[in-house]
Amino acid sequence: QVQLVESGGGSVQAGGSLRLSCAASGYTYSRYCMGWFRQAPGKEREGVAAIDSDASTGYVDSVKGRFTISRDNAKRTLYLQMNSVKPEDTATYYCAAANELSGGSWFRNTDYKYWGQGTQVTVSS
Repeated sequence: QVQLVESGGGSVQAGGSLRLSCAASGYTYSRYCMGWFRQAPGKEREGVAAIDSDASTGYVDSVKGRFTISRDNAKRTLYLQMNSVKPEDTATYYCAAANELSGGSWFRNTDYKYWGQGTQVTVSS
């Protein structure tokens, strides 16, 4: 049974930091591209950061230089280090797994086969 379980969300003031984690089980984790997505109330879900099996990474422009995605294949865990957070980073954050990207984008939703339940991040000004 595939499981993706996010943790590390919470409330933080603008300018602060958070580290999200996603523990994976039930599939060959190291072979999958992993991504972080977020969805704010009333908005569409958007891709935030992704890391492929070869450790190449991609970020949405709004988080470049502030967020860092990483993975530990031995621990089957995905991370998102969030620094210099802003109120507009407030959202539910989801991790997801894709066995293959179809090309042209890191964040095509249909590429991602498995999804976690999400963890809430709230940034106050």
